[in-house]
Amino acid sequence: MFSSVCKRNHASAGRALKCLMNKRKSLNPVLFKSFNLFKSNTSSSTLISINQTQQNFHTSLFANKKEIPFILADIGEGITKVEIVKWFVKEGDKIEQFQHVAEVMSDKANVEITSRFDGVVTKLFYKVGDIADVGKPLINIEVEGSSSTGATTTTDQSTPEVAKPITSNNETKTSNTTSFVDNVEESIDKVLTTPSVRRIARENKIDLRNVTPTGRNGRILKEDVLGYLENPTKKATEVKSEQVTSTKPTETVSATSTGIISGVIVPEDRREPVRGLRRTMIKTMNAANKIPHFGFKDEIYVDELMKLRNHLKVVAEKQGIKLSYMPFIIKALSLAINEFPVMNSSLTEDESEIIYKGEHNIGVAMDTPNGLLVPNIKRVQTKSILEIAAELNRLQKLGKEGKLGMDDLKGGTITLSNIGTIGGTYAEPVLTVPEVCIGAIGMIKKVPTFDSHNNVVPKHIMYMSWSADHRVIDGASMARFSNKWKEYLENPLSFLLSMK
Repeated sequence: MFSSVCKRNHASAGRALKCLMNKRKSLNPVLFKSFNLFKSNTSSSTLISINQTQQNFHTSLFANKKEIPFILADIGEGITKVEIVKWFVKEGDKIEQFQHVAEVMSDKANVEITSRFDGVVTKLFYKVGDIADVGKPLINIEVEGSSSTGATTTTDQSTPEVAKPITSNNETKTSNTTSFVDNVEESIDKVLTTPSVRRIARENKIDLRNVTPTGRNGRILKEDVLGYLENPTKKATEVKSEQVTSTKPTETVSATSTGIISGVIVPEDRREPVRGLRRTMIKTMNAANKIPHFGFKDEIYVDELMKLRNHLKVVAEKQGIKLSYMPFIIKALSLAINEFPVMNSSLTEDESEIIYKGEHNIGVAMDTPNGLLVPNIKRVQTKSILEIAAELNRLQKLGKEGKLGMDDLKGGTITLSNIGTIGGTYAEPVLTVPEVCIGAIGMIKKVPTFDSHNNVVPKHIMYMSWSADHRVIDGASMARFSNKWKEYLENPLSFLLSMK
């Protein structure tokens, strides 16, 4: 829109116009047409506005700027949709290259998206909680000068609308309308309600702050908005009162439907979309359910392991490493795989070949704020106990912060789940496809046992549950493998003889 400055500086604007008209071939078609219109009305004090869509290439009278869409790039692993977890910018913010734009959550991990351009954020295409499509715009950025590499600049081919001369009254009306729309948008974002109700309010330009909520904890229900649409001047409480009066003969049924039984408020049913990691879990469990599982359980005496860990714990702390039992358990698993490589294999989709994995990428299931994740420690067969502990510390820290990356989560070959830190003895772990073996570690418990002379001796027992793919692994192989792993843990000094 040309500002009122152009009226006060008519001569300056005219000279600028003449200069630009001489370069009409290089001008944007939208601006060129507007200049012709301006030239034909230079004798009047009319304001001329050019209506351009938000995604257009646009050029101002005195500066060359472009609004370009920032495309959400492919983040790998065949992921096509992500959920917006957090915005680091808002509309109007200046942004620089490599600055964080948003945090998104895919089916497998949280990823922070960074900008590839310098400029000003002009539009956010999604709100927190929305599902964004890979390959489509995430935000719009206004950049200076020529187009930048990697951006997709789009132009609107439609003819721009040129407003008719407007009076001061129209200007006031336009200003009021803009203010009203802003208030509606602000109210939609701040009130407690569901996405479907927000959509109805946005489509009908309803300020939700004017709607009286009747839901629990001040939640605005769909019925509240529909009632407001029928009679905006009537309070929602009056509408509710009329409903109760009209249904008085069936008071019991009406009370039950609104969640009140015998004076006790019953929570309403609610629905939420399946997103992020839960969607991944559903896919994984459906795939695993097609595989014939079998289980194997055992108990391991860990008194010697506890002594060794307590001794090495001091050494690890001096190096800034927290040493738990897991690094020993993980290393023992790798050593047992050396003798039973089928445990570290997978079956091809057509079930024609068994792939024996060269690397021991041992996954460790973690309970994170984002849900269950299974990062893996790469090439365990090449690492020492302290190196495994350091890597486990790193993964646990990232898991708590919700920052585990794709590289940490992909490529696993066998998995361990340590449920004992929460509680419980035995479990029925479910395979992580395409892996063929998974182990669930139970709690360590002190129990009475008998020695060779029938004397009662207290010992610490760790409970262990295995699940395996019965198409690849038979029961005898599973038992032998578990016995070898158990031998390393019950006699941890045997590590020294087997480690390279």
